[in-house]
Amino acid sequence: MHEIVYPLLRTSSFSLYCYFSPLIIFMAALDVDFYILKNVLWQVLLTGLISFFVAVVIVGNVVMKFNNDSWDLQSCLLFSMTIAITDPVHSVNSLKTIGISKMYTDIIRGESMIVCSFTSIIFGFFRNNILHISVFREYHILVDLIFNILGSIICGYWCARVIHFIFTDLYSNTLTNIVLYFSMVYMIFYLVEFFGMSGLVALVTVGLNLDSLSFKPRIKLIITKFLIMFSSMFQHLIYTFFGIVIGCGQTKYFRAHTVVFILILFATVNVVRLVTIVLVSPILMYSTYEYNWRWGAVIAWSGIKGVFNLLLTPDVYNLAEQKIESPQMFILYVQVVSLMTMGINSYMMTHFARTLGLCAISLPRQVAMLNAIKHIQEIIQNTITLFKTEKILTNVNWTLVEEKTKIRYSIPPDARQFHHISEHDGTGEESTTDDALIEEARLHIAMIQMSSFEKQCKDGILGVEAARILIGATKSYCPIQGKFMSIYDVFTYVKARSWLMKFKNMLTFMEYHKDKSFFILPWKSKFLVFAYHIVFSEEFEYTGHIISFLYIYPMILHLWPMARKLNVLSLILVNHYFVFLYVLQSALKILILKKRYFRQHWNTVEFFIMLIGIVDVFCIYFVKLRPEKLVLIQITVIIGYLRIIRFMPLIKLIIPLLIKIVEVQIKKRLSLMYSITKGYVKSQEDTAFLIQQISSRESVYQKLYKILEINKRDAVKELGLIEHEGRNVLIALKTKQAIRNVIAKALKNLTFLWSRGIIDDPEGIEMNKVLLAKIKALNNFPMEIPPPTPDKYLHNIVWLQNKDVLIEFFKQRAKLAYFDYGEIICKEGEMPQGIYLIISGMAIVHGSTPTFGIDSNLRSDRESVAKFTDYCTCGDIIGELSCLLKRENEYTATCETILQACFISLEDLYEGFDVFWPSLEYKIWLKLALRTAYQYFESALVDEDLKFQKCVALNLAYVATLSSYNEMTIDNTTMKFVIVVYGSVIDTRTEVPYLAPCILPKTCEQVQGTSDLSKLLVVQASEPAKNNNHPSVIAITSPQMTNREYNRKSKPELETGFHSRKGH
Repeated sequence: MHEIVYPLLRTSSFSLYCYFSPLIIFMAALDVDFYILKNVLWQVLLTGLISFFVAVVIVGNVVMKFNNDSWDLQSCLLFSMTIAITDPVHSVNSLKTIGISKMYTDIIRGESMIVCSFTSIIFGFFRNNILHISVFREYHILVDLIFNILGSIICGYWCARVIHFIFTDLYSNTLTNIVLYFSMVYMIFYLVEFFGMSGLVALVTVGLNLDSLSFKPRIKLIITKFLIMFSSMFQHLIYTFFGIVIGCGQTKYFRAHTVVFILILFATVNVVRLVTIVLVSPILMYSTYEYNWRWGAVIAWSGIKGVFNLLLTPDVYNLAEQKIESPQMFILYVQVVSLMTMGINSYMMTHFARTLGLCAISLPRQVAMLNAIKHIQEIIQNTITLFKTEKILTNVNWTLVEEKTKIRYSIPPDARQFHHISEHDGTGEESTTDDALIEEARLHIAMIQMSSFEKQCKDGILGVEAARILIGATKSYCPIQGKFMSIYDVFTYVKARSWLMKFKNMLTFMEYHKDKSFFILPWKSKFLVFAYHIVFSEEFEYTGHIISFLYIYPMILHLWPMARKLNVLSLILVNHYFVFLYVLQSALKILILKKRYFRQHWNTVEFFIMLIGIVDVFCIYFVKLRPEKLVLIQITVIIGYLRIIRFMPLIKLIIPLLIKIVEVQIKKRLSLMYSITKGYVKSQEDTAFLIQQISSRESVYQKLYKILEINKRDAVKELGLIEHEGRNVLIALKTKQAIRNVIAKALKNLTFLWSRGIIDDPEGIEMNKVLLAKIKALNNFPMEIPPPTPDKYLHNIVWLQNKDVLIEFFKQRAKLAYFDYGEIICKEGEMPQGIYLIISGMAIVHGSTPTFGIDSNLRSDRESVAKFTDYCTCGDIIGELSCLLKRENEYTATCETILQACFISLEDLYEGFDVFWPSLEYKIWLKLALRTAYQYFESALVDEDLKFQKCVALNLAYVATLSSYNEMTIDNTTMKFVIVVYGSVIDTRTEVPYLAPCILPKTCEQVQGTSDLSKLLVVQASEPAKNNNHPSVIAITSPQMTNREYNRKSKPELETGFHSRKGH
């Protein structure tokens, strides 16, 4: 059998390497988080290089001293390079199963990919040229190495861009993606290898540049599963094949020394790893605050060998200078050492990690986990309670259901830190400091934000580039202890657009301006008038550019030594001719412009070019007179090369084009920054929605909420400033996003109807193609759209419902109001003049805590000193509640930029109330009630679709009005939620007061108003029939005061107030 197997070993194993290595290395690179790796990239590079050279030196010396097979020096070095590779897959598998930080697994995997890539490049040199060791002294080897690395990285980057473009295509399907994915991996590898570069480095670059945003939703999970399946199959095939090769070898080469040498190699490999970790520990300690000697002890056992070592092993024999009789021994040593490291090193890594407490779950994390479990248990209990009301489930054994669905979670003993917090132990969270809980919550907040960015991207709200920047910024700032990422940190990460603005300003300064408006023709000389028309004509400018273009050919002859020697006299004459043209051009301009000539910088440049030309002519003349003067000849040669500056005026032609290109890039950057800021604001809202599930301690919750609110407020401010800076660009962006959202909703409805069989497959496929074509057409959407006229903004007022009669009524009465920076729109404590609909600009709103119409004696225990600050931008309304109540403003609105607003006076507003009574006033109250409910109780209303238009049309929710001592009966069968949005009420049975804003509990059956005016938002349990009656009188059990009567009252003792994030 060995006679058949040995020829296989003596043939090139590069084909085997090309079959299996691309897919495995690509899977390893795809699993690495490049955002994390980028923060420690230079540390990982140094670690990889140190690991490679230490292994080559130490293992090479050990092999030369202890091996009895008489290997030559080149074989020893190639063998040491082969066994130095750390497998990028198996080296981190055991760590991933015990919950080790991904940063350390990525460091290990990044280092192994660097060593593997570097080794494959060196083997490629030997394989292509059969290099001798002495050849490495030559300079061209270094050039080839740089070309291999840089060229492969560039190719990999552009291939990743192509893959991203293909796999985000809306028309592709899952099966096509999987087939195309695998074929592209091998195609990239073979193409890069064909052009003489490293396919392995290219695939590593491709894998690092792809993330979850590079694929359609759920495609990455499917492709990753296929990659894991195929790579696992490939690895088993490789080990099986080489095991058969070893088993078919001649037994005479297997001696007792073979076992000893294998043990020596195993010990040497681990010693090399230990030495490497000792050398790089200072670097890793500098790069991350978490690294310590415990992590070093764990990583020291991560030198696990695998399939890449085996795939390169046959080349040790093929590339050796002196062939040995037993080539299978190379494979035996590598495969046995690989299997030993897989077993022993993997066990030692996990054992050290558990023993040294690196797998321990901190007390704050235990508290967060128990809070999550408690929240899930509450959801389960609420679901069971809801199911108990269904008649069909009355005979269910609910005791057994509750027992089987109860979550019992205990932390493993080796994962406990200090002591264990049980579900029934109430002292765990109290024993943990606020700082520790906040630090743990900070990490959860970062995860929530990244999840929000990905969801916004998949929903089409956020662009891929903006989402990638936000996720990258979050991962960059996440390792910084105590750091909550603000919008300014994101701007620092992306470095905004400052260089574009500076470049545009520089180009604007360099742009040539020809202004003849300051010139009057006082001259009587016809020559001067003629010269004036010449200088300011377009033909004169074009002639100057033509002269510069024509000089290209003489300049090429002048720079070419042989051509210059053959055409000396011709070049001198041509030079004189062109200098004469430059002198004539400058003379005409100086004659007309006089002192103004040097005010234009391009004229100064042309004058300098003319002077250099004249000096050049005189130098050539003096050289002819004194040919023996060496210094004069050298000066003439230098000035001759300065003739190249005669092409500088051609830059004038490029500058306008460059300015247009830069302006387009600035607009794109502005759109990107707006998308980033908007996505950040949405993530802050999503985080605030889930913040109570992270920590149940009130002090921690308040600190986190305050941090999130400050960050959100700063982001909203930046949003307004960006919108003011590029209004037309952002109108186009918002329009594009609105179109995409509408089409995305249509696609969702189409999918629902299609899945239910309402739409057949042929019609569904055609409609799906039409909608996808519309989304794809948005790529050609214009970058700028002029803003609508001010009267069009009335359509954005939701309580006008886009009705022509209402819009026409207020259009005749509305006025445009203009405010300068720093001007006050309305002041706290003053009576309102009307409402302001912001058309452009931004205003800052600040004032005392809103009172919500609660009497002072009832709100004595509430915060009365706290202030709030918010920002209002385009589309927001200022002064709605104050005008409804005819009470003093509770906030001051000041312009942060130049602001334009549509103003509707208080008299015109109430005239509208009289004309369109009672619907108009009620709709304003409904809009304010819905906004307050979502602002404070979004978590409770997450499953409700309480849009204003639906509430008006279908009566999904309505506003009930209570005045002092009026009562209202609450029917829990028809009313799902009753929310006090303004004023205060009291439970008539228990006499418990409820102050706005709050949700009334289910135990409350009847309430009575305790404020002069109370407003309750009633969310109905089921969708009722359309009701045209005024809904505010439903369920009121005693005579009540209408809205109109209340608003006409002028009682100074009434307390009013309102606060909202958007619109006042």
